[in-house]
Amino acid sequence: MNVLAVLSCLGLLLAAASSQAPKPCVSPALMSGGFTLMSADSMMSTGQVSYDAIGQRMRVRAMGLDGNYTSVMDKLMLFGQKVYYEINWSSFSCKKKKLDTDFIPMQVPSDAKLMGQVFMGSSSSWGMGVLTNTWYGSLPGNGTFSSVFTEIGCIPLTFSRFTPASGWHTLSTFNWVLGNVNPMDFHPPFLCAKAQLEETETPDNMFTALKSPALRSHMEE
Repeated sequence: MNVLAVLSCLGLLLAAASSQAPKPCVSPALMSGGFTLMSADSMMSTGQVSYDAIGQRMRVRAMGLDGNYTSVMDKLMLFGQKVYYEINWSSFSCKKKKLDTDFIPMQVPSDAKLMGQVFMGSSSSWGMGVLTNTWYGSLPGNGTFSSVFTEIGCIPLTFSRFTPASGWHTLSTFNWVLGNVNPMDFHPPFLCAKAQLEETETPDNMFTALKSPALRSHMEE
């Protein structure tokens, strides 16, 4: 087979691959990166997250902002145990609270619909941009969502959701590193050993848990 024939076959394969519609994907099971969470009530959290889809665990270290009010948070979310720990290193205290049973994996749900495919940045030359897919779908409680993932690697970039009960939330992520840098991120620190589970009428989900410190600071003022 001559070079021309090889190039022709390669061109046909690339054309066939490019003509296929993007399919729902699953992100790597272990990742660490940065995030920014914003809500319709002008609250924002920004910081670092460690993600473990295998054990259904997340560790979040961030700063919450609500107007002129700020708070620093360190949270360990154990979805399998339906609890999360709120760790305050400045006061050397730890609270144990109920967590919504739903674990939100970083993936495109199988029933999501493709909104479109675009380059973020430029496609004019290698390294100037990244090919992304935007998906949308429905959530329980008359909610909706949209999400953006990279075509290669299924790395999450943004996730937006709306429910009548909680309004809008938009999560943006960046600087992802594959793997788990520190295994101890997913174990409660020693100061949480005696923490007792607090009784609440409505368990927090990931979004309400991340914005609650700034909200409490605002209410206490």
